[in-house]
Amino acid sequence: MKRIIALDFGTKRTGVAVTDPMQIIASGLDTVLTPDLISFLKSYMVTEPVSTIVLGEPKQMDNTPSESEAAIGSFILTLKAEFPGIEIARQDERFTSKMAVQAMIVGGMKKKKRQEKGRVDQISATLILQAYLNRIS
Repeated sequence: MKRIIALDFGTKRTGVAVTDPMQIIASGLDTVLTPDLISFLKSYMVTEPVSTIVLGEPKQMDNTPSESEAAIGSFILTLKAEFPGIEIARQDERFTSKMAVQAMIVGGMKKKKRQEKGRVDQISATLILQAYLNRIS
């Protein structure tokens, strides 16, 4: 079975999470500088088959798209051009950053480590992916 990748897309850096080959468990993979993201994904997919890329869908509390949606929409066009055989899916990402910080606190992570924004992005991507898996199962 192919893996599913989730992205917590940001203009500077993007958190990346991936499933196991059975598409059961979501795990953080990395945090990548966004300008390097396409090459990172290409390199990853050389060794690991991927069926779906899930992108977080940032929404306001009233369900309207957040200001970052324009950049994500543009990036989706790039993804479709670079990876034409891979499904692109969306998953509501409201509160994932807050949930990621809370998970780090509950997990006993030291404050200095919690302040590393890349860790929050990677955990957020994992939460997005787990929510997607829960929704499709």
